[in-house]
Amino acid sequence: MAGSVYNKPWLSIEGQIRKLKSNGLEVSDEKAARLFLRHLNYYRFSGYGLAFETSRHQYRAGTTFEHVKAAYEFDRSLRDLVYESMEVIELDVRTTVAYHFGEIYGPFGHTDAKSFFGRFDHSAWLEGLRLEARRSRERFVSHFEKTYREYPDLPIWVATEVMSFGAVSRMISGMHKADIKKVSYRYGMQPATFVSCLHHLVYVRNICAHHARLWDRKWSILPNLPAGRNWSRPLLPKNDRLFSSLLLQIVLLNRCAAERLFAKKWKRRVEALILGSLPRCSNPLEKMGLTTDWYKHPLWESKE
Repeated sequence: MAGSVYNKPWLSIEGQIRKLKSNGLEVSDEKAARLFLRHLNYYRFSGYGLAFETSRHQYRAGTTFEHVKAAYEFDRSLRDLVYESMEVIELDVRTTVAYHFGEIYGPFGHTDAKSFFGRFDHSAWLEGLRLEARRSRERFVSHFEKTYREYPDLPIWVATEVMSFGAVSRMISGMHKADIKKVSYRYGMQPATFVSCLHHLVYVRNICAHHARLWDRKWSILPNLPAGRNWSRPLLPKNDRLFSSLLLQIVLLNRCAAERLFAKKWKRRVEALILGSLPRCSNPLEKMGLTTDWYKHPLWESKE
């Protein structure tokens, strides 16, 4: 077995504070620091300190405990906003899939492998969906189980309410191209682009759901963005940071006609947070993939 033996010891709260100070972090109020580290795991806290380091485990001169704490609080607020938008997008996509797939293939068409592209692992996906149905404690699932012989298979407009967002994304990726086109048309994207972007947003949503650090993260699952100048340099420096995801979210939100007011308010709240509460590290905008005038981006300003 490769690798060395882990030999880092357990640290008391006082030991954690001493370690932070030895790494150059200024801690003026040790009582407040102790209270906060009893709330937020040292390991998580030190992750937010990465943006303030000049080298590994060495903080930039003048960096305070409050600077790192504020970065965590900024990220928590940002994560909440992203999670809110993902709820709206997720529900809209679920509804769109259920509506179009049900119209074409009927209530149980999703249980037939022929309703999907040949290389899609339909059996594994369907077994996962049946497992979700058996695990569900929703009253509408219990009613279906007691009433209809098809259980654990559910009509597609019921199944989309119990499957995970990841399962919805996999279902779309496995559909015939003509069917993906019917779904992606609602969001103004080409089928392949929509599948990739949705896969990426599921990944971002899961980061938020697990309370992981979001603001300065480099994406592990990148979206294949739509073609055009709005999705390219210099308007969008890269697709591996937060800005690409924010743009995708506002584009999709604006396509949800029933949620236009939410989209407008959400956009202003994101602007207020980023413009008013940036972490006090070097190059905070760059760490999110944002340009200096990111809020003037044509896609961000657009209502369509």
